[in-house]
Amino acid sequence: MSTELETAVLLTRAHQFDPQALAALHDQLYPQVYRYVCYRVGDQQVCEDISSEVFLRFLVVLKNKQTVQSARGWLFGTANHLVMDFYRKKYRRRDEDLDHHTDIADPHSPEHEVDAAFTKQEVRHAMLNLTLDQQHVIALRFSQELSLEETAQVMGKSINAVKVLQYRALAALRRQLDGR
Repeated sequence: MSTELETAVLLTRAHQFDPQALAALHDQLYPQVYRYVCYRVGDQQVCEDISSEVFLRFLVVLKNKQTVQSARGWLFGTANHLVMDFYRKKYRRRDEDLDHHTDIADPHSPEHEVDAAFTKQEVRHAMLNLTLDQQHVIALRFSQELSLEETAQVMGKSINAVKVLQYRALAALRRQLDGR
């Protein structure tokens, strides 16, 4: 059974609040949601909090008997909204250091760690200057490695609109990084 079909079957069972289906959906989709959130937010604790909140809201929606057509689409959409809420609150508090806790991937050399952290910080800061849709498309395409079709479905846009949005987002990101 394909993963998409399997997810659809699990979602049908989850609408009936089947504990095994809920656990299976969580196990299958939590790593993807977490990776998506981490791509947009640098703090590991915040990533865990937001990812957990996404699944709590998913449970509330299912418990209230609201219909969810695509578990993956709903979860990524909700994650996007929670990330935006996080940044709105952060801006209101005038907290300037968005990357206080940088997750460093390669521990081989101190120079590489510093370079990797600096590059990550530069990209994250540059992404904050993109529109919210541009941030969303880049996170879906590159952190989740979704296809154009999947990204269009999650965002509720046409494939051509996603292509244009991605092209403009990458061009804007490139301009900002070249300017630094």
